[in-house]
Amino acid sequence: MDESLDYRGRFDPGIFAFLAARAVDGVEAAGPDSYARALVLPGGHGWFTVDRTPDGGGRGGGRLRLRTGVQDDADLPELIRRVRHLFNLDADLAAIDAALGADALLAPGIAAAPGIRLPGCVDPGEILIRAMIGQQITVAAARNTLHKLAVLGTPSNLPHGGLVRMFPTAAQLAAGGRAILRGPARRIDSVIAVAGMLADGSLELSAADTVDSLAAKLLPVPGIGPWTVGYVAMRVLGSPDVFLPTDAAVRNGYAALSGDGVKPTPKELAAASAAWAPWRSYATLHLWRAAAGN
Repeated sequence: MDESLDYRGRFDPGIFAFLAARAVDGVEAAGPDSYARALVLPGGHGWFTVDRTPDGGGRGGGRLRLRTGVQDDADLPELIRRVRHLFNLDADLAAIDAALGADALLAPGIAAAPGIRLPGCVDPGEILIRAMIGQQITVAAARNTLHKLAVLGTPSNLPHGGLVRMFPTAAQLAAGGRAILRGPARRIDSVIAVAGMLADGSLELSAADTVDSLAAKLLPVPGIGPWTVGYVAMRVLGSPDVFLPTDAAVRNGYAALSGDGVKPTPKELAAASAAWAPWRSYATLHLWRAAAGN
């Protein structure tokens, strides 16, 4: 299938850079204006690519082209649903940008990059595992670990270009992850335990959850704290009003935008973020962008 993807408001291409920085070789491939992914669907394996053709007017526009391949044609509607969730295509970015653009701190960044999208996911359990692996280490270090874990994944029945395998299932991670993971034993124990819980069904995550239900499920699990719950809520639920006041990049971004270079405490930052409700997830993206110097 080859078709255009519609979206509301403007479309900032930074979501491609976000996904590219975290892309797992063999499972994903990404560039400044493209993203490709192999994935497991209810009826079998599949793949998709999303490419953006700029509209010539600078940032915040362009045509999105979707190409897909599936073993079972009945999976196409589900694949498209996941793509739309991953790219946050149904969010009303015009309204979100207008609301956050009224804030003096965020206004310049929004004017420069309208239409920043909240990255979603194609598999809730996968995002939880990724978040746990990424806790307290750099994005590059987390990606390196995920590259190593990818060998546990099943080879694709429908290879396309460099998309040759599936992201490891929870059962595959639980069975083989300990031999690959490195770092503090407690962190490894936590990742393997959560993979086992996802595999046996004692822990289930879905878009039907709420931020509160995610917290109730995840916070009792050793190795999972509020940052992980918030990040998972952003990616799995597409929750628009999550804020991560303890996140180092969020604090750095606020300091960069404030102009004084002074990083606020998490308590101070949480208080300041009240002005951005109910769009604090999108404010977080702008702070991450500022922390990266963009």
